[in-house]
Amino acid sequence: MATPALELKKTPLNDAHRKLSGRMVEFGGWDMPVQYTAGTIAEHLRTRTHAGLFDVSHMGEIDVRGPDAIAFVNKIASNDASKLIDGQAQYSALTTERGTVIDDLLVYRLAEDHLLLVVNAGTTDKDWDWIKSHHAGENVELRNVSAEYCQIALQGPDAISILQKLTATRVSEIKYYHFTHGEVDNVTAIISRTGYTGEDGFEVYAGPDKAEQLWNKMLDTGNFGADDGVLPCGLAARNTLRLEAGMCLYGHEIDEETTLLEASLGWITKLNKGDFIGREALQKQKDEGLKRKLIGFEVTDRGIARDGQDIVIDGTRVGNVTSGSPAPFLKKNIGMGYVPTEFANIGQSIQIDCRGKLIAAQIVPLPFYKRAK
Repeated sequence: MATPALELKKTPLNDAHRKLSGRMVEFGGWDMPVQYTAGTIAEHLRTRTHAGLFDVSHMGEIDVRGPDAIAFVNKIASNDASKLIDGQAQYSALTTERGTVIDDLLVYRLAEDHLLLVVNAGTTDKDWDWIKSHHAGENVELRNVSAEYCQIALQGPDAISILQKLTATRVSEIKYYHFTHGEVDNVTAIISRTGYTGEDGFEVYAGPDKAEQLWNKMLDTGNFGADDGVLPCGLAARNTLRLEAGMCLYGHEIDEETTLLEASLGWITKLNKGDFIGREALQKQKDEGLKRKLIGFEVTDRGIARDGQDIVIDGTRVGNVTSGSPAPFLKKNIGMGYVPTEFANIGQSIQIDCRGKLIAAQIVPLPFYKRAK
């Protein structure tokens, strides 16, 4: 007898995606739009030049409350949560004893005794179990509150003007990686100046029952349908945008076999903050020197590098592509991957094994794209 297929989880916007003819795919156990009728390139370019709207309600949220909230998060995560002030967020990572990555996450400080952890969709259950397993008597209450939030990301140069029409909060005054409590279209929300596209923009957290109202209002306010209006964007554009911006993706640039230092995430690895899980291994690796390093490359031949393909130097396989794709805004074919440290130099010539054909590429600085401030 055949095993029944595992039913995919759905965000509160699943019906809205289908009404917009979103092409739905399985992603981390979720039924998500990979693109809409305009297509990935149009979605990518509209986000760079005007605005894109993304459903990120599949992300997980874990609530940490109590007198030891900051101390507990500092034990399990690499960045220093004690440096946060109320209304500030930081990028961080959960690390193993080996200094490799369980997941990357955002840490929001709502109060001195209240932090909110926002984790990846496909790893939420794993992260939750891991975090609970390291709760060792600290005075904190842990709750998986993922079902209590929708999350909508409005990204791009027009994000401020669109969102401002929907709220009394002066959104231009919210600093990057800060957030505030307010109302959007009369809906109680957290308004966070964060994103995963390399553009300015906001992520709005609210109750899941308000997701369709907020989504539709943002589309209407952003002149969806106009040549310069907001476009709903799927997973494919989110991926090409973050790749152009040189941002790591869990399961690609970072995973449980890759350390934060190898992934060039030393800036979120605060070795001097006191002990945390993986600190000893990371300190040892820093002292002894890295054996491999994350690099960005630009393809100089005809051809497109794809995830998982081999990186070759002088006829020898030295590493692999972790992410590879055309870059729609830059009009180049780009990628990231790992190579031995001695080859990780700007200008180094490499080759990518594209299904048996070697195509030329060159290591270039990251990020590939940086928006004008």
